[in-house]
Parts: sequence; C-alpha cells; structure tokens
Amino acid sequence: MKEYKTVAKAAEFIYEEKKSVFIGHVAPVSTEEEAWAFVEKMRKQYADARHNVYAYLLRENAKNRYSDDREPQGTAGLPVLDTIRKSELTDTVLVVTRYFGGVLLGAGGLVRAYTAAAAGAIKEAGIAFYREQIAFDVVLQYPDYQRISAELAKLDIRVKDTVFSNEVLLSLSVPVAAYQRAVDFLRDKTAGRAEIREGKSVFCAE
Repeated sequence: MKEYKTVAKAAEFIYEEKKSVFIGHVAPVSTEEEAWAFVEKMRKQYADARHNVYAYLLRENAKNRYSDDREPQGTAGLPVLDTIRKSELTDTVLVVTRYFGGVLLGAGGLVRAYTAAAAGAIKEAGIAFYREQIAFDVVLQYPDYQRISAELAKLDIRVKDTVFSNEVLLSLSVPVAAYQRAVDFLRDKTAGRAEIREGKSVFCAE
C-alpha cells in the first residue's frame, strides 16, 4: 500500500430518529489496542445508554471487527463497518451510542440510523491522506548546510527536524520515487561530504 486515508481527527455527530438519539464518535487509530481503548472509553462515557455499537478497520493485516451490542443481527455494527469501507478509510474506529426513544425502528430504520450517525461523524472529522515516504538523516558541515538549505523544498524534500551542534543533522523525508534524486542532489552539492544515513519507509500526512 503506497497511500491510505483515515479520519483527520476525533469527532462526534448526533442523529435523531423517532425520539431515539444516535451519537457517533470516530477517531484515527493505528493499532488494535488503540481501537479497543477508544471503544472502552465510549462504553464508560455512555454506560447509561442501551447500546454502544462499534466497528473498526485497520491497515495491519486488514484487521476489522464490529459488534451489534444487542441490536438485531446485521442492523448496527455491520452498517457502521460498511460506512468506514465505503468511505475508503482504514486505521479508523467508530462507536455509535443509542439512547432508545421508545419507538421501534425496524431493521431498515436501524440500518439507516446507524449509517447516518457513522457517516455524520466521519464528515465532521474530515479526511487525512497519508502517502509512503522515505525518511532518512543526513549530517552536513555548516557551509554545505547554508548552501543547500533553501533548495530542499524545491526538490520536494521535507525537513522534519534540524539539530545544530558541531555539525548539522537534518531529518528528512521524500516521496519514494524522489529518494534517489534527493540522495544524488545532496552528494553533488556537497562534493560527497554529506553523511547520508540509511532511510526507512514511513507514511506521512499530505
């Protein structure tokens, strides 16, 4: 996977249907442990609610899980998971809390309500795009740093961190396809003096 989408932040959305209140909460996560922690947090926060339905989908081995939490099978957790999938998201957890309003909604009504609460929470959160990059460090002498620092952005080289000591340590990232070009640039501009440390693949927000 060279890129993926998740929600940009945690968010909440409230949807009402025939006096039942559905509260959707969504958050970005990167591990199953983080997803479970979010589910448990919502369960404790809304312990007085009749249902706390959840679903999550992760990049890691495409792990996914959902629960109807005592709603009729297939009317709650699966629609929430399907909403994540149809939004083409991953590394995302969603919990929809329902406070029963006394009127039965039927299977179709439940599917629509849980889907609406989930989709609304995703819309409130916004979407974050992540693309694969190569992160690497380079050690420069001060004259070399002063010579090339203004040119890095032109080559789509992002400076993640800069440490000044006897030398300058730059933590950089570049798109995968631009990595070799960046390395060649650093070597050419410093006449080979740049100490380029081995890079690793990471995902960075666009």
